[in-house]
Amino acid sequence: MKGLELTHTYGEMMIDKLPDILFSFFVLIVFWLIARLSKLSILKVLSQHTTNTNVATILASIIKNIIIIVGFITSLGTLGINVSGIIAGLGISGVALSLALKDILSNFVSGLLIFIHEPFKIGDNIEIEGKSGKVKSINLRYVTIQSDNQDILVPNLISASKIVIINPKID
Repeated sequence: MKGLELTHTYGEMMIDKLPDILFSFFVLIVFWLIARLSKLSILKVLSQHTTNTNVATILASIIKNIIIIVGFITSLGTLGINVSGIIAGLGISGVALSLALKDILSNFVSGLLIFIHEPFKIGDNIEIEGKSGKVKSINLRYVTIQSDNQDILVPNLISASKIVIINPKID
């Protein structure tokens, strides 16, 4: 008899919580749709302003993931779960990661700025910090300059924050 009462109590509890669970899923789906629309909008806008689609894709994906995380936390809150601990944990993790990856993040952000503003392009002859040569490639971490028989990797932080001399192209 006791097993029947226990099952009946769980069943009643599930029925009582069903509207909250459905609303939580609805909130999560709404945030997911907003994230997808944001990603598509960002891709459309950035593709009109930059020739490099990698930057647009990376930024759009980062923003989409942030919106989904906020949606997940919001949906947990609608279930009555105390999310303050989760938010505090995310904040502490973010600070720890940003301190640990400071140089990498600086190069990444500088790489984004180089892709967006395009101060120089592949094939340009440039001089940075006394190193000169032809720009062979640009990625999110460094600029590769070909000089004589060697490749010089210049971190994007230096390329974006130091004086860069751009010489006319020599064909």
